[in-house]
Amino acid sequence: MATAGFDARVLALPRGSAERALPVYRAAVPSGPGAIIGGQSFGGRVASLLAAEDDGVAGLILMCYPLHPPGRPERAAERMAHWQRIHCPVLLLSGDRDPFARVELLRDAVRSLQRAELHVYAGVGHGLRSVMRDVTERAVDFARRLPPPVPSVQ
Repeated sequence: MATAGFDARVLALPRGSAERALPVYRAAVPSGPGAIIGGQSFGGRVASLLAAEDDGVAGLILMCYPLHPPGRPERAAERMAHWQRIHCPVLLLSGDRDPFARVELLRDAVRSLQRAELHVYAGVGHGLRSVMRDVTERAVDFARRLPPPVPSVQ
């Protein structure tokens, strides 16, 4: 992403609940409107919680979102309960063999987001390394299509 003109950062989040990791993620996000946030799996869940509480987030990129624990699709509702409060555009990228997100559940879940795009990779599980070039291109395209941040008046 840096070669495309975007400052991308990797965060080390504490283990445990996404709610516990949220303050660490929040502290790492630049202040002010216009930040595009996201993450892979657990990091995406934490980023989605921040986007649900911060209207200044310009965009959200979720890779392999853990919609439910493997074999526990009935837990999907609790993992997306906050999605209705996400107002920014969202890009979701997932594999059709991801044990953390049954594709049919993910497709239904995306409808609860106000502005969302979903791309599913055939034959890919919980990790997008094998399609990383495409993931990067889609993320850059998504970021470039977002409207520029509105400057705050002081």
